[in-house]
Amino acid sequence: MTYQNNLEFAQKLDEQDELKAYRDKFHIPIIDGKETIYFTGNSLGLQPKSTIDYINTELKDWAKWGVEGHFNAKNPWFAYHEMFAEPISKIVGAKEQEVVVMNNLTVNLNLLMVSFYRPTKSRYKIICEAKAFPSDQYALEMQVKNAGLNPDEAIIEISPRNGEHTIHNEDIISAIENAGDSLACVMIGGVNYFTGQVFDMKAITDAAHSVGANCGFDLAHGVGNIELKLHEWNVDFACWCSYKYLNSGPGGVSGVYINERHCNNTDLPRFAGWWGQEKETRFLMEKGFKPMKTAEAWQMSNAPVLSMAAHKAAIDIFDEVGMDKLLKKQKLISGYLEFIVDDVNESLSSSNKSLEIITPRDWKERGCQVSVIAHGFGKSLFDELTAEGVITDWREPNAIRMAPIPLYNSFEDIYRFGEILKEAL
Repeated sequence: MTYQNNLEFAQKLDEQDELKAYRDKFHIPIIDGKETIYFTGNSLGLQPKSTIDYINTELKDWAKWGVEGHFNAKNPWFAYHEMFAEPISKIVGAKEQEVVVMNNLTVNLNLLMVSFYRPTKSRYKIICEAKAFPSDQYALEMQVKNAGLNPDEAIIEISPRNGEHTIHNEDIISAIENAGDSLACVMIGGVNYFTGQVFDMKAITDAAHSVGANCGFDLAHGVGNIELKLHEWNVDFACWCSYKYLNSGPGGVSGVYINERHCNNTDLPRFAGWWGQEKETRFLMEKGFKPMKTAEAWQMSNAPVLSMAAHKAAIDIFDEVGMDKLLKKQKLISGYLEFIVDDVNESLSSSNKSLEIITPRDWKERGCQVSVIAHGFGKSLFDELTAEGVITDWREPNAIRMAPIPLYNSFEDIYRFGEILKEAL
């Protein structure tokens, strides 16, 4: 599409948008009496207006039934997590038995590493991307230390090449091949939180398996944002949060994917809890853990129903819309933001061109997010945008991250942002 930087063009795109009605299904923050331009769905997605009704349903059933709500509630709490298997499997490209909603993201990452990072004297190394999200870094560091190993020796970090911001996929593949028989596990953020770069997860998984290593991904910035085919790609494990693109509330529950071949392996080491016990014997309260042959076997506790109710409100919207329509608009609206940033930059004097998009331009390597380095500007530019009602995300020393979300951002949002950005610069 040939974009134009004018209000009429943006409004025309909004008129043609088959998802335009969904904007009204979300609360757009009002600050100082003015509707914001909200571009931080990559940090915390907006609240669906239906969320309060979903939570109130569970509160009313708790008041009405007490403990009997586990079986008599409208959505019986005993099996509450089971409602997510079918819609989540479609979002991540998995079989229903390969996914489960439980816990929070870093808790789940540590639980999965217990199963999929099994270091030996000769095979003990982990490959990850340099400057991964801090929780990933800390989790990997402590997993290595817990095994009695030195993180500086066991963890291989892959960095961008000199003068570049993103990582070449071939550099990851090369590092896997070079590590060879010493490699135990690859664990990478499928979408880099800083640049928005999407890694070639299939190629990375294939390379890891070729040297006998497991491969998993933190998909906090991927789920609900990009097309995923975890089962088809033969990924061993993955986990994600639900409060970013999935709009399920601050600190919302996490999701887990575990390939079915591992689900069927009841001898695979894991931390156990009673909700991972086979259903038929769970309430016999007997000794001896017998895991279910699904991803549910990694559950340790029963469902946190109130936070899962918020999750269900959002997931029902995703299920109604479908990822195909979301991805179609994603390319249009994120592409329009990219165009507007470029156009504003070109409008500046030759000595004052300040904006550098560091997110890959190739659509195979990106999703909604557009990360921009504002050369020569400090946090004052971010602060000025915020004062004008544009909610973006700042990362030191000079990066602004933005993610227009197909469900609730409009093309007019993008145009208005461009006018504010131009004035701020």
